[in-house]
Amino acid sequence: MERPEESNGGETAAPVRRDFIRSRIDEDLASGRHRQVVTRFPPEPNGYLHIGHAKAICLNFTVAQEFGGRCHLRFDDTNPTKEEQEFVDNIEADIRWLGFEWGDHLYFASDYFERLYGFAVELIEKDKAYVDELDAEQMREYRGTLTSPGRESPYRNRPVAESLDLFRRMRAGDFPDGALVLRAKIDMASPNINLRDPVLYRIRRAHHHRTGDDWCIYPMYDYTHPLSDAIEGITHSLCTLEFEDHRPLYDWVLDNVTIDCHPQQIEFARLGLPYTVMSKRKLIDLVTGRHVRGWDDPRMPTLAGYRRRGYTPAAIRAFAEAIGVAKANSEVEVGLLEHHLREDLNQHAPRVMAVLAPLKVVLTNYPAGKVEEVEAINNPEKESDGSRRIPFSGELYIEREDFAEEPPKGWFRLSPGKEVRLKHGYYVRCDEVIKDAAGEITELRCTYDPESAGGTTPDRRKVKGTLHWVSASHAIPAEVRIYESLFAEAHPGERTGDYLDDLNPDSLRVLADARVEPSLAGAGAGSVFQFLRQGYFCVDPDSTPERPIFNRTVGLKDTWAKLQKRS
Repeated sequence: MERPEESNGGETAAPVRRDFIRSRIDEDLASGRHRQVVTRFPPEPNGYLHIGHAKAICLNFTVAQEFGGRCHLRFDDTNPTKEEQEFVDNIEADIRWLGFEWGDHLYFASDYFERLYGFAVELIEKDKAYVDELDAEQMREYRGTLTSPGRESPYRNRPVAESLDLFRRMRAGDFPDGALVLRAKIDMASPNINLRDPVLYRIRRAHHHRTGDDWCIYPMYDYTHPLSDAIEGITHSLCTLEFEDHRPLYDWVLDNVTIDCHPQQIEFARLGLPYTVMSKRKLIDLVTGRHVRGWDDPRMPTLAGYRRRGYTPAAIRAFAEAIGVAKANSEVEVGLLEHHLREDLNQHAPRVMAVLAPLKVVLTNYPAGKVEEVEAINNPEKESDGSRRIPFSGELYIEREDFAEEPPKGWFRLSPGKEVRLKHGYYVRCDEVIKDAAGEITELRCTYDPESAGGTTPDRRKVKGTLHWVSASHAIPAEVRIYESLFAEAHPGERTGDYLDDLNPDSLRVLADARVEPSLAGAGAGSVFQFLRQGYFCVDPDSTPERPIFNRTVGLKDTWAKLQKRS
């Protein structure tokens, strides 16, 4: 949908594209239903945030900003067996990294435990909830299926006073874990299984990261979420499509307690990426099963993983804006995310030279012991970034794949008798190939043209190949980690039923003998550079001054942009 063109001082503004959520908010404000927009991002602190959460974060915070409202950060911390302060801290760090702030509006569902308990008592008093003694297996049996209705629990119609007494004793710790639950009394024959007397409270003796051991009963998410929204005065509760079938329960809870706010739940499509899993359970399994190095492994779809790999907040925000807000789930190509990353890094990442698989080149006619410095532009996209000086000597390293002893047709790189240009340096010609006893090429003997400094010669002869290089005696040894998709199949587990069967054994390749130019000495963790002709690389936190480690962030080839031009 589009907002009509508006006049601005006699000029006609371009139409602003509107999605269905923003259009709904427009209507609510115009009708007077709401005067201020209040949204929230409500993560459960039981894991790290992933790229799908980034879409929800951007939507909730930007919508609030656009309408002059506010967005709350609220942790739905109702399951103490899986929640940790580590997750709280990292979630806050990730949201700030993306560029969003919640100000004074940081909340926890645990802040409301007493009020939630009071609402539960109210539901019991209204005969809208009851204490049940069915165990988990019996409850599943009574619940029915998608095609058959459920059956009422034999405890469903116990007296209100009895349920009240049992519920208070549940809170007092008189019963073991799992012995009793509090259930809503709705409709066991409802075609929506979520309305078949869902559990509201369960007994769980577990230490809570904020309330300690004050509570031994904890509210369920579907009960806590609408009440927390209402307590905070949320106007628009934006959530992904899997919660669409939960909306009737969301509304039922609010309609049956005494509270003066009823937020509107609106669902939007969740983000799907091929070669990726975003189920929190699966991500936890990847970490605990040591299939990855941790939550911030650069192969993980977590924001911490993307950050360690060198992704930028601006790129992720641009990606979230580009995919927009839809009503139907769909899959987005990873190439679109990488496109926005390249767009950002191309503007900001300094250009440097690094050789990932070194092959030694000896310039036989270069003066012995001579070292000169050549000037290199730091970023052709930003003139203000200036230039740097790089040492050039008679012994260099080039990329092993830039030489072919028997070159194929159309080969423009180095080969016997062929001349190429060294970036920022001279023309060189390969005269001799040195091999070891096993026939492996160990060194190239070349001559350079001293008249070709800066890439031109007096006779203006042309060469088609330009290679990057580093000075052998000045280059810094480095480790480079090349990442591919964590999974070898676009839809992990679809083939065999077990997503772990589709792990890509080649998702990480370590190049332990790389060499980088000396300007990278001491580069700080998180710094991103463009390695000429190679891609974008980020300094890993494991780096040391003696041995820097670089993660490949993304390659240079933008296949998504090319496909868009063709279409």
